[in-house]
Amino acid sequence: MATGLITGATAGIGAAFARRLAAEGCALVLVARDDKRLAERAEELRLRYGVAVETLPADLATEEGLAAVEARLREGVDLLVNNAGFGHPGTFPDVPVEDEVRMLKVHCEAVLRLTLAALPGMTARGRGAIVNVSSVAAFFTRGTYSASKAWVVSFSRSAAASVRGPRVKVMALCPGFVRTEFHERASMDTSGIPGFLWLRAEDVVDAAVRDLALGRTVSVPDPRYKAIVAVGKFVPLGLADLVSRRLGR
Repeated sequence: MATGLITGATAGIGAAFARRLAAEGCALVLVARDDKRLAERAEELRLRYGVAVETLPADLATEEGLAAVEARLREGVDLLVNNAGFGHPGTFPDVPVEDEVRMLKVHCEAVLRLTLAALPGMTARGRGAIVNVSSVAAFFTRGTYSASKAWVVSFSRSAAASVRGPRVKVMALCPGFVRTEFHERASMDTSGIPGFLWLRAEDVVDAAVRDLALGRTVSVPDPRYKAIVAVGKFVPLGLADLVSRRLGR
């Protein structure tokens, strides 16, 4: 039986990945900070899908949390979904440096270390996949969040080109605005975001699974966001920055 480990697994895209994998009969390892919520989600999945579900409470911004997840990955998994992440209520350079560093640890250091912990086992077995959840923000300028997500895309492409074996895959998943708890937790005002730009977490996961099977190294779910990213490549940086700031407000 295949095993998938998902970080940030209790809500949003992480929870959608957990439901999708459980429905396909995969055993799960769920990682999140909230012990109580983690246990509740695990029990729901066991009862609904009849699959084995482990829980691993861990804060990926801490050395202890990262080491615990690294150790579990070295035991072997077939799929790693690096989904944990968060946003700031403020904007650069007004966010305290401690909060910025915490973001970089979760978005960049954790992705790097967990990928490196999972890859040797996958390479030895000749199969496995890693999905690093980035964002459409990676292709635009929007403070540390965009910068960290741009790093995830670049790292994933590099890792995908470096891994040995055609059945070992690494992919960056770059969704746009998704109906999750993300914006509420970050105290972000989303009233200015048009309704047609919102995506369902389940649709994002469906697109990710499809693109992973197709061997893509970067997945941008939904034709609307594919068009936005494509057009963004030809928009002057100053104009793209202005639009990004307006949307951010």
